[in-house]
Amino acid sequence: MERFKQIMLRVLFPHPIFLWLLTPIAAALLIYAFADPNANEIAVYASYGISFYALVILSVRVPAIVAWIKRFKSENRYARLYLSDAALRAKVSLYSSFGINLLFALFQAWLGVYHGSFWFYTLAVYYASLAFMRFFLLRDIKSFDVGLSPLREWKRYRFCGWVLLTMDLALALMVFFMVYWKRGSVHHEITTIAIAAFTFFSLTMAIINVIKYRKYQSPLLSAVKAISLASASVSMLTLETAMLNSFGQGESELFRTVMLCATGAAVCLFVLGMAIYMVTRAARAIKEIKKGTNINAG
Repeated sequence: MERFKQIMLRVLFPHPIFLWLLTPIAAALLIYAFADPNANEIAVYASYGISFYALVILSVRVPAIVAWIKRFKSENRYARLYLSDAALRAKVSLYSSFGINLLFALFQAWLGVYHGSFWFYTLAVYYASLAFMRFFLLRDIKSFDVGLSPLREWKRYRFCGWVLLTMDLALALMVFFMVYWKRGSVHHEITTIAIAAFTFFSLTMAIINVIKYRKYQSPLLSAVKAISLASASVSMLTLETAMLNSFGQGESELFRTVMLCATGAAVCLFVLGMAIYMVTRAARAIKEIKKGTNINAG
């Protein structure tokens, strides 16, 4: 009995290196099994078995992984600094998002020139607007202490609202091209599922951060998270086109048109409402500050 127990412990708790090596192998085998319709039957069943085993040994280690993450957060000074400094987290987010948006804008502009398509030009304007707002805010986060210059922060907040209004025009054009010219993203089913998971995660985190960052009473930080929320909501629209192209082959053209129109209108109205709120809220705050009234940022 003791011998059997030792064997089971070794099976369920192998060396961590074995776990890290097995996980990507199992993922690759699953992709092969789902992506290739002519996959060998034995290889498919083997991939299921290996993937199940990888999931089991990963699941039993979840408590240890969580404990390691908590220990790392409390003992590593860089992790402590990152988690305790909201401005630093916003700065890191802006750097990474700005770089990605800028690359996407340049790539879409090049595609527009290469194909002579207004669709790619519209995407370039959208990503360029996101990159511009993030660069604008990044410059200010680097130049002064967050939360100590409310008038200046409210002006930046209002400016981002105006840029969102401009971006909403590009979104309206994107929706028009998606519906009228039937443009959109086409991906493999597995890739589409992965994009869907990442999109829902990004949208959830964007909503949480918008609410959480209100406590810092900094319009600048609120603007950073508002931009992330707008970007995540637009990702839902592009995700829908990918889902319809990947899984909606049996649906009628009317269904696709109605769904795109409804979702596109909802996203455009949401971004428009957010932009109007930011402009009007900042205008009132700036007016009250100039009159000498102390208000809370939000």
